[in-house]
Amino acid sequence: MGQADRTLLSARIARTRISASAAAAQRARELRAAGVDVIELAQGEPDFNTPDHVIEAATRAMRAGQTHYTQVDGTPELKAAIVGKFKRENGLEYKPENISAGAGGKQVLHNVLMATLDPGDEVVIPAPSWVAYADITHYAGGTPVWVPTSPESGFKLSAGQLEAAITPRTKWLMLNSPSNPSGAVYSAEELRALAGVLERHPAVWTISDDMYEHVLFDGRKFATLAAVAPQLADRIFTVNGVSKTYAMTGWRLGYGAGPVELVRAMARLQAQSSLNPSSVSQAAAVAALNGPQDIVRERSAIFEARRNALVRRLAVIPGLACQPPEGAFYVYVSCAGWLGRRTPQGGTLQNDADVTAWLLEAGLALPNGAGYGLSPYFRVSFAAEQALLDRACDRLDAAASTLS
Repeated sequence: MGQADRTLLSARIARTRISASAAAAQRARELRAAGVDVIELAQGEPDFNTPDHVIEAATRAMRAGQTHYTQVDGTPELKAAIVGKFKRENGLEYKPENISAGAGGKQVLHNVLMATLDPGDEVVIPAPSWVAYADITHYAGGTPVWVPTSPESGFKLSAGQLEAAITPRTKWLMLNSPSNPSGAVYSAEELRALAGVLERHPAVWTISDDMYEHVLFDGRKFATLAAVAPQLADRIFTVNGVSKTYAMTGWRLGYGAGPVELVRAMARLQAQSSLNPSSVSQAAAVAALNGPQDIVRERSAIFEARRNALVRRLAVIPGLACQPPEGAFYVYVSCAGWLGRRTPQGGTLQNDADVTAWLLEAGLALPNGAGYGLSPYFRVSFAAEQALLDRACDRLDAAASTLS
């Protein structure tokens, strides 16, 4: 690169990377385009279609002329629907001025962190966690503080770990339940234990990412920090969206709720980036939030059946180990038993990046655990039809048999 090339890009862009799941999915697309048979279980996208009544509402909105700019962070109708959702499902009382809507949950998270982080501010992130938490923190000039969890703890952050991780520079705790990638679900009691720590540290705020709220297994009940610990409500920003619950990933509509001052700052930031989320997507989200919810429960049951079948298959593949996820639609698979083994090509699997690169040669595209902050693992999404999951397990089993 010449001098002009070296000075064109900012230090900020150097702190930004493509997520492990997106990279694996992109590589799978490239291989398929070249005629290679690859099963891709990398991305967290339900394989279902958006419910018909939501699509019909979007069509009506377009025909009614709802194709123009809206309020920057959500129409009054959408904000009212979100307020209703929080009250009905979570017992949380918000006003429209507490609500922010953006082009997906990721933009909402981006707005929160960009609006609040100064260089050196720390964000406590349990590991493993969605890679975007650390990446957006870096982008905003903050410092991610990964706190490793373990299978023995159900991949959940303990009160003692949280207390030890907090420093004078801590600005946020990042909580995600059900969790991507581990499927961990925090109970109300576990959240209260964390709340006890947070009460002793009034300068620490919490982002509660509830995106997988409705994908719960084994009869579990959902709990969110703002409802469990109302005394902390003025230091909690709760993030949610329609992508996972209603199979609306492509509509790009996420939302959040929190203190008015923060929501107003986020709106100023969004006004200078994307402006309003799609007017049509907002109308669709209103229909999703206000409409019948039976399909949500039906699809969660399908995910649970897939989880059960997948975990049974993975449990008998030599060298792999996993815990049944409590929610979301991912299994976080330990490949520690494969490290140090040799592949038929003569290479040695030294880490989980080596494992996923080797599995790609075997026709499986999966993200490795390093991107989520905890190795040696890889993540398998079961947001795919059962026949495809069975084929993927066949390939994992066959690959394991070739190691020496």
